[in-house]
Amino acid sequence: MADPIELYYWPTPNGWKISIALEEMGLPYTVNLIDIGKGDQYDPKFLKIAPNNKMPTIIDPDGPDGAPVSIFESGAILMYLARKTGRFYGDTERQRIAVEEWLMWQMGGVGPMAGQAHHFLKYAPFFDPPQDIPYAKDRYRTEVARLYGVLDRRLAEHEYVAGDFYSIADMAIWPWASLWEGQQQTLEDKPHMARWLEAMAARPGVQAGQPLHAELRGDHRSKEAQGVLFKR
Repeated sequence: MADPIELYYWPTPNGWKISIALEEMGLPYTVNLIDIGKGDQYDPKFLKIAPNNKMPTIIDPDGPDGAPVSIFESGAILMYLARKTGRFYGDTERQRIAVEEWLMWQMGGVGPMAGQAHHFLKYAPFFDPPQDIPYAKDRYRTEVARLYGVLDRRLAEHEYVAGDFYSIADMAIWPWASLWEGQQQTLEDKPHMARWLEAMAARPGVQAGQPLHAELRGDHRSKEAQGVLFKR
């Protein structure tokens, strides 16, 4: 049996991408918790494998040519794991192009925009002093709605995001999209997205990967967490 992959993780949407992928791919792994509310991401030892001081990161002891490799950035990790296992990346070059298009769409759009929506809708109003900024709240709420409209139109034509096959693009998008209520979105006008969200949530790999250490998930509204995460 291969040595397990080391997953550096905290229960956030970006962390869920990788725990879900590892479960879907059936890869053995161990978890190293990176408590982002306490500043574990700034530990010099962690920065050696995650120079952008973000989780998730993995160390695969059985990397290319059998030598260990560390990988940061969730999209890069997903692509590596898909290549390593030969799964969830499509079977043809056209399918792989579609997977990469929608994976980059998540990395450059849904993740950053939904993350900013969370920040201005859920956290900034509770700062001391409060930063309740109507323009920022509306800006990111509106952009997330636009992106989910793009997703709904895509899913009207395909079962999954990259086509009629399940891929790492779905694994990347679902953790953020599943939090649509906290982003103050609606599914009433997005039936295809709603169908896909339900189908994703029913997958055993998602059901095993998303709840990983869910009991540790906090709201990051304490002064300590604000100081670490938002430099307040």
